[in-house]
Amino acid sequence: MNNSQILYMGTFPPRECGIATFTKDLTTAIGNSKICAMNNGIAFDYPDEVIMNINELDVKNYVKVARKINKNETIKLVNIQHEFGIYGGKYLNYLSAFLETIKKPVVMTLHSVVPNPPDNIKSILQYLAKKVDCLIVMAEKAVDILYEDYGIERSKVKVIPHGIHQVSYEKSNIQKEKFDQDHLKKYDHGDKLILSSFGLISGGKDYETIIKALPEVVKQFPNLLYLIIGQTHPGILKDEGEKYRNYLQGLIEGLGIEKNVKFVNKYLELPKLLDYLKATDIFLLSGKGLNQITSGTLSYAMGCGKPVISHPFIHAQEVVTADKGVLVELGNSQAYTEAILKLLSNPELREEMGQNAYQYTRRMTWDNVAKSYLEVFNQVVEKQDISPFSSLSR
Repeated sequence: MNNSQILYMGTFPPRECGIATFTKDLTTAIGNSKICAMNNGIAFDYPDEVIMNINELDVKNYVKVARKINKNETIKLVNIQHEFGIYGGKYLNYLSAFLETIKKPVVMTLHSVVPNPPDNIKSILQYLAKKVDCLIVMAEKAVDILYEDYGIERSKVKVIPHGIHQVSYEKSNIQKEKFDQDHLKKYDHGDKLILSSFGLISGGKDYETIIKALPEVVKQFPNLLYLIIGQTHPGILKDEGEKYRNYLQGLIEGLGIEKNVKFVNKYLELPKLLDYLKATDIFLLSGKGLNQITSGTLSYAMGCGKPVISHPFIHAQEVVTADKGVLVELGNSQAYTEAILKLLSNPELREEMGQNAYQYTRRMTWDNVAKSYLEVFNQVVEKQDISPFSSLSR
């Protein structure tokens, strides 16, 4: 089936967002992939695999592209990466226009599943579920939520975990020593205990809760370094500038821990991001809510063999068991303090948790995730008498 293609619809690099990164990683793992990229009014310089794009704010563009896909005989299936906020129109009705027009089989990956949804969110997702052939979610709990809160049959939903990159397991000091030999030497990583968080920065990350937890920790571990990795979210930067980062910087200075907290204000390329994670002793997650159903940052950190301290959002509750990390109360700085001190005071426990996290995530490497996606795609096309995709194309 050499001429048959899967078309993936979502954001795509060089647009900087988590869905774009996910789409790139998934399509690279599967191979022979073509992309329909979602645009937000910016003319991105896309690579060759992007063969179509949609202006997310132009409903006519959704219909036009759907008709173009219908006429393309080589495209046998469309996989939509769905996240609220990257499809236009009130209540996402522009994506509805696409689904009303498309005649190819559609598999939709849900990056958010909101429990106890308001009526508008509930009706949107119910409609999307009716129009597509299969839904993919990244956590078992999401299947329960879709059934109990949306009335979507379990048989229509498949669980495939968030993918991670294959890295070898190594103790953090190995990467710290490498850091001391390059341009990061100014941070003097070699004798530091490194905590880290990463992702596009916005107020929803609630980094202030972690920062407020650190003064008491620094008293016992003055060689602590907390790295906040990532640039400000482009949408936030456009609307507010660096207001939130400046607030955090002022908080850090007010607490007198400037030497212990550093911003890495960059959207890091993958190899460098993985280096930072491998140098980390404890990975920290914080946030304003508990409904997040999947987290790429959590998956990446565990995939690098790192113990995790996190607020108990849905995905974390499912994977951060007591043998892999510590769940703490939402917004509770003292709880973070106690958890950080517990792990910093017990290197053997940190090491054991990290190894457990690493072993748990071996099933989540992109090669395994790609095979699972291909199995789902084949189940869908075979029901419509379309020849299956025989293997991953490299």
